[in-house]
Amino acid sequence: MRFGAHLPLALLRDREASVSELTEYAALAEKLGFDILAANDHLVFTRPYLDSLTSLAAVVSATRAMTLMTTIALPVVRGPVQLAKAVSTLATLSQGRVIAGVGPGSHRGDYEAVNIHFDERCPRFEESVRALRHLLGATPEAFTGRFYRTTDIDLEPKPAPGARVAIWVGSWGSDAGLRRVARLADGWLASAYNTDPKTFAEARVRLDDYLVGCGRSAAEFPNAIATMFFHITDSRQEAARVCSLVAAFLNRSEELIRESLLIGSWEEAAAKVAAFRDAGAQTLLMWPVEDELEQLEKFQRFIMPAVA
Repeated sequence: MRFGAHLPLALLRDREASVSELTEYAALAEKLGFDILAANDHLVFTRPYLDSLTSLAAVVSATRAMTLMTTIALPVVRGPVQLAKAVSTLATLSQGRVIAGVGPGSHRGDYEAVNIHFDERCPRFEESVRALRHLLGATPEAFTGRFYRTTDIDLEPKPAPGARVAIWVGSWGSDAGLRRVARLADGWLASAYNTDPKTFAEARVRLDDYLVGCGRSAAEFPNAIATMFFHITDSRQEAARVCSLVAAFLNRSEELIRESLLIGSWEEAAAKVAAFRDAGAQTLLMWPVEDELEQLEKFQRFIMPAVA
């Protein structure tokens, strides 16, 4: 199993954001053996939120080998051409170390902020992925649809030949979402607080069937689970406080947060990670809730060896 680290872009505590903190975090994550540096995308949310693409670009020089990944970016909210330009620039600055993880998103506020009807997000998203596939080099033919077109759009500079940006698509596991993944994506992104090992395993089996139906190899199709918030502690009181913080941030119940995420002892966390591994999850993208550097080190010291 591989692991990635989410950039802590949501200011869950009252603190000032700084590029020095983000670069220190990115450098430590790479040093500790995390393979992916991930960034989520919101314009507005329940807490102040740094921009994902800007933040990834700010820490490019702090990493040498990690893959930089949006998990997820919102092509409907940003616009597929604008997103493709930002992603292709990031790929150029990082010598191709980029995966574009995209999804329709589920937060109405992001859509209200750009005056796009929330109920249009799915048909717009389908078209936006097809547009991105052309703009980022996966499909040679230009796309023309109801909402978007890419005819005569040539974004430069482009990634080096043979180093096109892979596009992964987020889905919580609905049949419609998994079919979209099978048709359009280079990989599948699930969400940690919207699944569990059993649900993930069942969705993976359905995705495999859809991939085969599209003439694609299920065995070679990668997956990852994003937004795995964690906080390793032996203190029940501290774990309860962190659960409450995450529940308010995600607008979920504290019970769901306790059951789904890795907040508690390292033994409990390792057991949950192992369950996802056994369910077929290939990569987990970890998000330390607070004390980010210390928590990354705890994860590397306790969890990684336990599930190797």
